[in-house]
Formats: sequence, C-alpha cells, structure tokens
Amino acid sequence: MTTGISRVWTRLLVPFAALLLVFQLTGCGDKEADQRKAFIDFLQNTVMRSGEHLPSLSEDQKQKFGHYVNDYTIIYGFSQQVNRAVDSGMKPVVDELMAIRIPQDYLTRRDSLRQASGSLGVLTQQIQTAKTQADSSKAALKQPEDLKTIYDNVYNKVVTQPANTLQPLLPVLQTLSQDAVQAGDFLQQQGTQVTFNGPAIQFPSQQQASQYNALMSRLAANAQVLNQAQSALQSELQ
Repeated sequence: MTTGISRVWTRLLVPFAALLLVFQLTGCGDKEADQRKAFIDFLQNTVMRSGEHLPSLSEDQKQKFGHYVNDYTIIYGFSQQVNRAVDSGMKPVVDELMAIRIPQDYLTRRDSLRQASGSLGVLTQQIQTAKTQADSSKAALKQPEDLKTIYDNVYNKVVTQPANTLQPLLPVLQTLSQDAVQAGDFLQQQGTQVTFNGPAIQFPSQQQASQYNALMSRLAANAQVLNQAQSALQSELQ
C-alpha cells in the first residue's frame, strides 16, 4: 500500500511543478510589461514636458520602472552634466557680455569677463565627452520597439539637440569674449588719452581710432552668437 501511494504522489508532483513554472514565467513577463508601460508613460507625459531640467526619480518610480531606471540614467546624467556646465561656464560669460552697453564698459568689465571666459574651452570638451558617453551607453541598450521609438525621441530632445546647439556655439562665444577683453585691454593701454562720453569715445589720433574701430568690427562679426547663447540659456532654464 505504501508503494502505491508513493507512486500516485510522484505522478501528481510533475504536472504541478510544471504549472508553477508556467505561472512564475507569466508573472515575470507581466512585471516587465508593467515596468515598460510605466516608463513609457513617464517619458511621454513627464520627461517630454520637462524642458532640459529633468526630474530625478523617486524610490517609488525606481520600483515601478525596474531595470529601465538604467535607461533613464543615461539621459538624466547627460542633462545634469550639461546643465551644470552651462550654468557655471556659459551663463557668467553671457551675463558679462550683456552688461557691456557703452565703450567704457569694455574697460571696467575686462577682468571679470577674462575670468569668466576662461572656462569656455573646458566647457566645450565637457559637453563632447558627455555626449560621447551617452551615445555609447544608448547604443548598448536592448529595448522593445514600442519603447525604443519613444526613447529615441526623448534622447534627441534631451541629448542630441542641446549638444548640437552648444558645441558649435561655444567656440564662437569664446572668440567674442576674447575680443571684448582685448578691446578693454586696448582702452586700458590708452590711459588718459581716451575720453568717454556715454556711448561716444574720442581718441587723440586717427591711428588709435582706427585700431579701436577694427576691434569693434571684429566684435560685430560675431555679435549674433550672443543672441544664440541667450536663447540656449532660456531653453536650459525652462
């Protein structure tokens, strides 16, 4: 009798174990789908409406998104790096240049502008490095097609477009700031020979006036970059 009972239980355990395995696999699949759905909803309804300053994830969101937290870290990390670089590197230069309204301002603001513009070269490299790292991490992702389409749009908005705007802009902004500093240095060298009268400036010789006008022409050639930099800053502050 004992042997018979043992055989009956052995036969029942096999299909029960198989059923349990199927249940576990189904549950796992549903969990991944729920995480993906929650992440897609977050990308569409929060990230795409957040401007360049992306929100950090709460602990509850991290639980809901599962391993897709890593996907978000790529774009969030780039956004944080660029925002810090722009706020500490580009904004002070733009503020200094915007404060120059009359010729005498080139003289009085030259030292602060020289100090502020010194970081622009480093800023360009920082953005390039951050973009390269983000591109590399994105290329390694294995995303379902429904997520990939939306994620690509978000990536383009948060990573590609800002990088494509800032990388060519920063070298020109640096040139503009250097020319403004040079104009201040030139006026400093003239000492008491130069006379300021609001927006007007007077030199004792035509040679000095010609040198000053040449500096102003160089500044005018790159002046449009200041408007572009202002627009970029406004986008970052949205």
